[in-house]
Amino acid sequence: MSLPSQVRIVEMGPRDGLQNATSGFVPTEVKIALIDRLSATGLTHIEAASFVSPKWVPQMRDGAAVMAGIQRAEGVTYAALTPNLQGLTSALAANVGEVAVFGAASEAFSQKNINCSIAESLARFEPVIEAAHAQGVRVRGYVSTVMGCPYQGDVSPAQVAQVARQLLAMGCYEISLGDTIGVGTPLQAKRMLEAVRQYVPLEQIAVHFHDTYGQAIANLYAVLEEGVAIIDSSVAGLGGCPYAAGASGNVATEDVLYLLQGLDIATGVDLQAIINTGFWISQQMQRQNGSKVALAKGIKHEN
Repeated sequence: MSLPSQVRIVEMGPRDGLQNATSGFVPTEVKIALIDRLSATGLTHIEAASFVSPKWVPQMRDGAAVMAGIQRAEGVTYAALTPNLQGLTSALAANVGEVAVFGAASEAFSQKNINCSIAESLARFEPVIEAAHAQGVRVRGYVSTVMGCPYQGDVSPAQVAQVARQLLAMGCYEISLGDTIGVGTPLQAKRMLEAVRQYVPLEQIAVHFHDTYGQAIANLYAVLEEGVAIIDSSVAGLGGCPYAAGASGNVATEDVLYLLQGLDIATGVDLQAIINTGFWISQQMQRQNGSKVALAKGIKHEN
């Protein structure tokens, strides 16, 4: 299959990246400023918040304030993670444009992290999806540990495909396949995708690859060759996985854009604007910028 002519980037940094911050609570005004900066780069889809229990994810306790404070740009979808009905209610009150539910392809991962089976976790999502649809809000479905689990090791493509199939049948309009601990390789990525696309149309499949082992860009190219045209990424490589020692975070949006530009694949996103934003948020968080492209190109001061 030929490469896609256009790819949609789903920016995960404000939600997936900041909720794993290790340098203390990221101020609400910094989160708002990050989203506003990203909104001006040409991105059309930003994961802005996570409406989960502050007991478990204290970094995201200001989701409502963040959503109230951002300057919403025309044509940009601002989404939020909502694992349960309480979270959905809060997200709808905050006027999110889309919500997401998050399942796992590994039984061991599901049991260790949310103390229930995969089947039980999916059952919990049904009322959330139904309630979101009743309000005219779309639901995105995430499948984690699609190429490896920190507890059970290998995860079969068939298991990934079954979870993705169920999320689609429950009403998720798009399924994002996540290599949560970043252990996958290009051949694994292709085999996993081959299994999933038996049940989920290619145009409804997104990929979400972490770069722990430095394989994310190679894995992305492998699935681009198969026609995948939706990529999750995080500015400056924000994020990480607490279950993988040395995890380096999500694949950097800057690095993804550089790859796509080199392949003549359109995104509508300004690479230099993303680079500048990545340096800014890295400075705010007092962390090293995780993008190789950003470090090579450097910041350019805006007039």
